[in-house]
Amino acid sequence: MASGLFALLDDVAAIAKVAAASLDDVGTMAAASMDDTAAAAMKASAKAAGVVIDDAAVTPRYVVGFAADRELPIVAKIARGSLINKLLILLPGALALSYFLPQAITPLLMAGGAFLCFEGAEKLWEKLRPHAAAAAPDAGLDAAARETAMVAGAVRTDLILSAEIMAIALGTVEDKPIAEQAVALVAVALGITAIVYGAVALIVKADDFGVFLARKQQRSVAALGRGLVVAMPPLLAGLAWIGLAAMLWVGGHIVVDGLNTYGVAAPHEILHAVMHLAEGGGGVALWLAEAGGSGVFGLALGAIIVAVLHALPRRGGAAAH
Repeated sequence: MASGLFALLDDVAAIAKVAAASLDDVGTMAAASMDDTAAAAMKASAKAAGVVIDDAAVTPRYVVGFAADRELPIVAKIARGSLINKLLILLPGALALSYFLPQAITPLLMAGGAFLCFEGAEKLWEKLRPHAAAAAPDAGLDAAARETAMVAGAVRTDLILSAEIMAIALGTVEDKPIAEQAVALVAVALGITAIVYGAVALIVKADDFGVFLARKQQRSVAALGRGLVVAMPPLLAGLAWIGLAAMLWVGGHIVVDGLNTYGVAAPHEILHAVMHLAEGGGGVALWLAEAGGSGVFGLALGAIIVAVLHALPRRGGAAAH
């Protein structure tokens, strides 16, 4: 089951990358005949397609373990928080930085990437050491409070992913007047949020659709429905792991690119050497090499941050004694 799931995700990733490239070409060709702002928004969305895949992979893990009737409300709350992140926090901030302090964008993105690495490494530690997870801050909360805490965590993670999406989009339209940049970024924010969280809603409710099909009279349709019902729990559990991995590879990639910008080229060169070795395997192998290399770096960075943060209270306690 696990190998089949990863093969399926590989195929989806490959198709998405091809679609992103196609959209990029369409956006470029359409620029001659479309309004400049609309063309810029289309091209910006295509450039951000890789992060959109990561965003969609991260989100489903936040509904694992909740009652079925709370899944869509949770997704809706996260989607609303994502729109607030993009339109009320990141959009004004991106435009202000673009206009007044463009040199601050990369350090802020690196800080966000480091936070993703930390959160991914901490979640992995909790999964590998269940007793550590039992001491998590939301362990003693009731269902409503746990949902609130989970949504807050998801929106916080979305802020980092959305920041990269908006930064990529901003880089695509940075030569436009400020008003056109704003319109393009609004279009990207609305479109990508609808795509990501629409897809997440379909994923998390597929089991309910399977129950609906299973009640049909036709044997083939009912069998398909039963198959969906049986497949969804392991699929959601698998997506939780994929989401955790996505946090590490997105965060690692952000930090590696940022370090390269400031002249620390070794991690970037190692990553590209790994990708060069995978070139003969096609697009999927190349993507896996990039994601895997970034993920290993992200895990190492996240583990260092987790170790430091976990050591600080103990040192403080020792000093107090």
